[in-house]
Amino acid sequence: MGLPSPGLWLKRLWVLFQVALHVAIGKVLLTLFPRRVKQNILAMGEKTGMTRNPHFSHENWIPTFFSTQYFWFILKVRWQRLEDMTEQGGLAPNCPVVRLSGERCSIWDFMQG
Repeated sequence: MGLPSPGLWLKRLWVLFQVALHVAIGKVLLTLFPRRVKQNILAMGEKTGMTRNPHFSHENWIPTFFSTQYFWFILKVRWQRLEDMTEQGGLAPNCPVVRLSGERCSIWDFMQG
């Protein structure tokens, strides 16, 4: 596969800026208003059902929000989504897949047998 197109690099740079800003603002808010941020995160957890799991206590996972590990994870996911997108009339992405045997390959290779 070659190097990504210049447009993809610009999109990645924009996503990097967005994620960095999100994490920085989140970290500042978590420092200045910890109780309010905790309430908001718990409210989001209610929507997803995360807070109903008895094995998760908020003291274990709320501090991980806006951490360096959080930053890299969100950035990786957002960058992957950029590569998975296609424009109408363009080529479909050749995403990685895992065969039932555990072997990793791309969709094109999987379709070829």
